[in-house]
Amino acid sequence: MPSRTITIDGRDWDVFPAGRVTQYDRDEFALLFVSDAGSKRTVRVTRYSPMGTRSREHSLADLPELELARLFASSQPGETSPEADYTS
Repeated sequence: MPSRTITIDGRDWDVFPAGRVTQYDRDEFALLFVSDAGSKRTVRVTRYSPMGTRSREHSLADLPELELARLFASSQPGETSPEADYTS
């Protein structure tokens, strides 16, 4: 699965589409932001609706860096998200 890397506040985050599919799989996708800074792995998750192409891989490749940063700002911690294997 293709990924991208973005640096936010001096920390590198790998960004890739989540494997989880919902009933909205044609309209919106989940993105995982993963950082392995030091010995601690941090995961954040957000959902977005792509414009134009509907393929997860192509939509991620087409996202401008500024839009990725905006999506990161609206992301939630992975431990609160089913896309990051959260279970209650």
